[in-house]
Amino acid sequence: MGLPIKLRHVPPRLAAGAFILNSGLSKRELDEESAAGLQGMAAHAFPQLKDMSPQDFGKLVSTGETALGAALLLPLVPSWLAGLGLTAFSTGLLRMYLKLPGMTEDDGIRPTSDGTAIAKDVFMLGIGLGLVLDAVTSKK
Repeated sequence: MGLPIKLRHVPPRLAAGAFILNSGLSKRELDEESAAGLQGMAAHAFPQLKDMSPQDFGKLVSTGETALGAALLLPLVPSWLAGLGLTAFSTGLLRMYLKLPGMTEDDGIRPTSDGTAIAKDVFMLGIGLGLVLDAVTSKK
């Protein structure tokens, strides 16, 4: 029995997984000011996050990104499952992009120069959906 991923899944999983894992690991030791800044941005899209302490929020983000990055990189995790995780994660980031003031042009979609860093997460959404759709439409 082979691995639960297809060879064609390796490049997108490696690209997204390495990027997200690095991001999560770099947030392990966030100072309170940096954690509060991230939390403030996220709370525009998810107001309930305001209730957490900045330190707890920073740990949550770091742990979540590290786990998702590792899941994408580990070939034992089925692509459909890794794709669902990536789809959920990137959907949250894109919601934040759409809700944060100053991220989009007047049309509410196209990014401003400040919004480009978050708008690029649409690529991760495409990778996640591609992995899920491939699993759903592939014959066993």
